[in-house]
Amino acid sequence: MDNQSSSSSTSSIVIGLAWLSLFGLLTYAFSDYLTQRENPNQQPSSQYRGNTVEVQLLANHQHHFLTVGSINNRHVKLLLDTGATDVVIPQALAAELHLTVGRPSQAHTANGVITVYNTIIPRLEIGGIVLHDVRASLNPAMHKEDAILLGMSALKQVKVELSNDTLTLSQSR
Repeated sequence: MDNQSSSSSTSSIVIGLAWLSLFGLLTYAFSDYLTQRENPNQQPSSQYRGNTVEVQLLANHQHHFLTVGSINNRHVKLLLDTGATDVVIPQALAAELHLTVGRPSQAHTANGVITVYNTIIPRLEIGGIVLHDVRASLNPAMHKEDAILLGMSALKQVKVELSNDTLTLSQSR
């Protein structure tokens, strides 16, 4: 009887571990799916045509263009925002991105007028597109985890084309 009880207990443990493993695997796979759905541009690729570099971005499930880029060689999450005058960065990231907190100014947002701090981004990259000395605002109301808003101070330096759910950024060199 003891052997049967021990065998039953071992079987229960093995079955429990199998279910836990399956649950862990499904969680991992679903997490990857959600990440890709939120930002289908985790590694934006570049195409070079003569003296022009192009980066194509796919819209996410909400039809927003989210991508990964870098500011001063630090990886960041970018949300393209043609309604933003400047590139807007959470102020909590300023030191990490080696940005100087400049003079305060007023910004008009959907939530009203707020105080932001001016800065200049020495180097901003999206795939093979490289921008220098981009005007930006440091927003103390944004959370460190928020996507950086890639506003018109950066977008006006590239050609922007939208076709269906694909946005193409082009830069002549």
